[in-house]
This record gives sequence, C-alpha cells and structure tokens, in this order.
Amino acid sequence: MTKKRAYGQFCGLASAMTVIGERWTLLVIRELLIGPARFNELSENLPGIGPNLLSERLRSLTAAGVVEHATVPGDGRGRLYRLTDVGEELRAPILALAQWGMQFLTNADTAGATRAAWGFLAVQAMTDRSNAPEVDEEYEFRVDEEVFTIRVTEGTVRFERGPAAHPAIVIHSDSEMFVRIGARMTSPFDAIATGAIKIEGEPDAVHRCTRLLQLA
Repeated sequence: MTKKRAYGQFCGLASAMTVIGERWTLLVIRELLIGPARFNELSENLPGIGPNLLSERLRSLTAAGVVEHATVPGDGRGRLYRLTDVGEELRAPILALAQWGMQFLTNADTAGATRAAWGFLAVQAMTDRSNAPEVDEEYEFRVDEEVFTIRVTEGTVRFERGPAAHPAIVIHSDSEMFVRIGARMTSPFDAIATGAIKIEGEPDAVHRCTRLLQLA
C-alpha cells in the first residue's frame, strides 16, 4: 500500500487530509454515504478509478476506522463495505463541500458521468433545515430510476430512499437536470416550463419544498 502523505503539522485539518486527502477517497466515501456497497458496485459507480486503486483506498479507509466490511449472506467470499460511525461523521462536511462545489460546475461538466443516486445526497446538501415547513408532509423525488423522499415531521427533516407513503408532491426529473437545478445552472421554473421537470401536487406544498431546498 502506498505510504500516506505526511504533512508534519500538529493540526486537525492536516490530520484529516492524511486520512481522506488522497485522490478518489472522498468519492469512495460519497458512494458509501448513499448506502453499503460491494466492491463491484463501487467500481461500476466510480468509472476510471481502477480495481487496484479502489482496493488500496478501501484498505486505507478500513485501517483508519472509517470503513468496515461485512460478509454477504449466501456469499462466503463476498464483502459489503459500509461506513463506520466515524465514517458517518463525514456526512455533514462532505455534503457542505458538495454544495460549495456546485458553484464551479459548468456546461462542459455535463459530459461527465452522473448517477441518479447522487440526487439523494444532493437534496441533503441543498436542504436548509431552518426553512423546515411548520406542517408535516413528504416530498417524493423520482430521478431516473431512483426514488427518495424528504420527510418533515414536527419541524424535523429526514431523508429516506424509497417512495413516500403520502407525498404532498412528487417531482420527476432526470439526473442531469436535477444537478443543473441544484447548481443554479437552470431555474426550477424554467425546467418546469420546458417539461424537463414535472411536479405533481399542491402549489403551496411546492413552494414549501422549494424554500426548504433554497430554490425559492
């Protein structure tokens, strides 16, 4: 395994960079923030990383206590990688970093890979909990083949993969348009006008959702 970069500084940021600062490491963690995954699934969702480098990154993160692996039921040789409690602590800073990075996306970047599952993290990054509606309701998102839900209960916002039981609104989009809206490259209203995004539900609920996602 490649020796980690040493910064020689008594500093928390330098210490963090020793663990997560290598190329591809944060993107591996991004995939595991979506949910546990097998090696092949991670490899498919991170085109260009290469199996040897992916193995190295997983070993390094496991050694640091950020990632752990479990056996796959019915497959004695299979491994399911998942974040530890320490790894889960990276959710908030990584989502904040993703939101910050949105401002640098350009049309040229649309040629790159995108995944509908990244939308699940995008809504978390975009959410302003201080704008949580005073009413309890659910917002369902259908981005390509992925379905996920924002659930608001007594001012508390939760995010769940899968459909809502009683959605106040249902939003249909493809993954590219979803990112474009999050990056302010396209306004949600222009996307609706062109049919690139479709919303089913009451206008008041749409307004509450757009405020929550800082898109109003």
